[in-house]
Amino acid sequence: MSSENNIPPQKGNGRRKGPWSQSEIERLKRSFGLKTDALIARDLNRSVESVRRMAKRVFSGEEKTGPWSAREVQALKNYIGVSSLESVSLILRRNPNEIQRKVEELQSLAASGPWVSDDIQVLKRLYGTRTNQDLVLILGRPESDIVEKANELCLAKDKGFSRRGSGNGSTPMPRWSQAEIERLRELYPITPNLQIAQDLNRSVKSIVSKAHDLNLKKSPERLQAMGRENVSLRYGKQAEQE
Repeated sequence: MSSENNIPPQKGNGRRKGPWSQSEIERLKRSFGLKTDALIARDLNRSVESVRRMAKRVFSGEEKTGPWSAREVQALKNYIGVSSLESVSLILRRNPNEIQRKVEELQSLAASGPWVSDDIQVLKRLYGTRTNQDLVLILGRPESDIVEKANELCLAKDKGFSRRGSGNGSTPMPRWSQAEIERLRELYPITPNLQIAQDLNRSVKSIVSKAHDLNLKKSPERLQAMGRENVSLRYGKQAEQE
């Protein structure tokens, strides 16, 4: 009897296509929510859309309601500061509004107390890449306690993390809605990327990256027009120099 794991994946544009192997699914389970979808896609040599579709299949199930178990609360803390509300909702199978209420509850429960070894290890591991507000939720301590202990241990935020927080690094664009994807499919073959970026309020880099994920191509007519524009621009600059 054949299985999907024995079917060789097809390749296109350097990305794997076709059925997912069990090892790929296990890697997705371990990484989803802790890494960005784009990074997981790169690690697995899959498209971002393929990663998101498989995540919905892997984590699908009946939505949970009622009291939270200690295990669920700990899982939520693991994703705070590194995962979107949408992803956490998918992984934990909890309604986003319920997750938000649990986060607010964790904020209200923050209290001072003696530092135990486990908490100190968590602080050392996470302080460089999480905001102090995230650490309040994760450790259940007031921000003043966290800052005081971090100073005592000579901890500092990672430089890359600080740049992103201050706006000096790259800021992730919002996730694409289905309406935006359909609009991109409509415009990309015949419209300049700059115009599409302005239409969708995104960067040109974001437009090009998403079009690549969706395997979209410029129409022959648009490619010819781009060629004419490039020639015109080049000779125009030469004329100015002369």
